[in-house]
Amino acid sequence: MNIFEEGFKFNPSVVVEWIITGGLKILLLLIAFAIVKPLGKKAIGAAMKRMSNQRKLSDGRSQTLEKLAINIFSYSLTFIFIVMLLSALTIEIGPLLAGAGIVGLAIGFGAQGLVSDIVTGFFLLSERQVEVGDYVTAGGYDGVVEEVGIRTTLLRSFDGTLNFIPNRNISGVANHSRGNMRALVDIGIGYDENIDQAMTVLKEVADEFANDERFKEGPSVLGVQNLGSSDVVIRILGKTENMEQWAVERDLRKAMKEALDQAGIEIPYPHQVNVTKKEND
Repeated sequence: MNIFEEGFKFNPSVVVEWIITGGLKILLLLIAFAIVKPLGKKAIGAAMKRMSNQRKLSDGRSQTLEKLAINIFSYSLTFIFIVMLLSALTIEIGPLLAGAGIVGLAIGFGAQGLVSDIVTGFFLLSERQVEVGDYVTAGGYDGVVEEVGIRTTLLRSFDGTLNFIPNRNISGVANHSRGNMRALVDIGIGYDENIDQAMTVLKEVADEFANDERFKEGPSVLGVQNLGSSDVVIRILGKTENMEQWAVERDLRKAMKEALDQAGIEIPYPHQVNVTKKEND
């Protein structure tokens, strides 16, 4: 029975029967969808974990492939659900698919962006340009990769903003999470201070940090980097583990400030002098 057929005569009992039957089918489909979707995600997660252990994949690579597989599974499940929903409503799918072919041809030129998203996403994954957990600059945004999908890439900025970037907008990627990172600290001392003494104090602090497991190389006191308007800038440089450079720089600045204060070496800061002119009566 199809109430959408041409020549169908309205019959209240038939319509009610169709609504009840269709409603039950739709309810069963919704229940099945609600059950299959989380079960499918769990199955994908278990399979990816097993494959990751067998092939010894990195955590970032494993999470990237897992999120991509879940993304594809969700799209496929939604498409199947829509087709089955139309069947439950006794709507002929054949004519719709034939019409979809004609409509698809008409809008194909407008779908170039979608095709570009998918192609770019494929190369991002196949060339391993980005992985989940990487700190990257892409599409004009900085952040940590949360997901690489077939259409969009999700970056979480450090202020908490979640950025949805169409893959076609990613013309280049700066991946800051490959290899060791650089920790760089510039410390300024007054022109009246002894530079050699200051460098000795800073070197003692740097030697203490050399035992810090976050450092892969250094840190080392390079020497005088710049002669500022009110200070002599001394540069300290080292290599750290990924994503540890900012915390290490903060710790270095604190320790070096305390060491210079203890040695009586001044770190200059802006001074303001007010001159008051008193007029004669």
